[in-house]
Amino acid sequence: MKSKKSIIDNAINTLQLEAQGILDLIQHINDDFVEIINLILESNGRVIVTGIGKSAIIAQKIVATFNSTGTPSVFMHAADAVHGDLGMIQKNDIVICISKSGNTPEIKVLAPLLKQSGNIMIGMVGQINSDLALQADYVLNTSVEKEACPHNLAPTTSTTAQLAMGDALAVCLLHARNFNENDFARFHPGGSLGKRLYLKAGDIALKNEKPRIHPTASVKDVIIEISQNRLGTVVVIENDTILGIITDGDIRRMLEKHSNLADITAKDLMSRNPKSIEKETLAVQALELIKNNNITQLLVTDNGSYFGMIHLHDLLQEGII
Repeated sequence: MKSKKSIIDNAINTLQLEAQGILDLIQHINDDFVEIINLILESNGRVIVTGIGKSAIIAQKIVATFNSTGTPSVFMHAADAVHGDLGMIQKNDIVICISKSGNTPEIKVLAPLLKQSGNIMIGMVGQINSDLALQADYVLNTSVEKEACPHNLAPTTSTTAQLAMGDALAVCLLHARNFNENDFARFHPGGSLGKRLYLKAGDIALKNEKPRIHPTASVKDVIIEISQNRLGTVVVIENDTILGIITDGDIRRMLEKHSNLADITAKDLMSRNPKSIEKETLAVQALELIKNNNITQLLVTDNGSYFGMIHLHDLLQEGII
């Protein structure tokens, strides 16, 4: 078995090599890069990203990032392209072809075909004198000095550089499009990231019961209302005015202090000025309020009127936490 020091040293060396590979890309952010950004912004088509081997995997990730940040994009595997998938490329599409060497057999076949179609071809390539680089209309130089692989064979630093260059493109396009949090939420409605940007306190409260009780209600009635609605709390309301809130914790503390419950009412049990939040407030802000006040339930209001309740467990189920 390898020693602890050897393992740690290898890990650190890998990260240092890959980090340096990314930093070295800075010198390649040039006029071609700027022109590529402007071409994509002005295009009425999509961005087709293609590659072979590990570069194909990087291409898929770049496509996913483009699509989620407002740049319509499609992945095309370079090996499948020459067997029919070229048909997916439309007239106004821009093609980014990713290859470390730029000289693989598939790329050598594909590049001339892309040129013949009249589409703008961008080569993201690690060898600037390669076949791909020479045929491309624009070049994104992702050359690296050394792979993290000790044999300088397995794509490691080179694929990290490709990934980082793709992120640089995506983020520049994002800024240029003024792509904001609301846009992000539209493209991620099913994920926890999106929910943090669009899910509102009122959306969650609508799924729950609305426990409520009159201030003159007995302790027994309070306990029944809390138990039936399974939120661990009940709101004390008189004439549509919120007077306070009673939690199951309030019930336990009251039982510890009093043996005679006959004369105790909801008004005696309640906590006044309960923590609340407007229904249009984002659920993630409701979570912050719950955490900061060390509570588990939160009153939701509609212009000050009782709208509903949310529980910490609701936020857990929605994946907000």
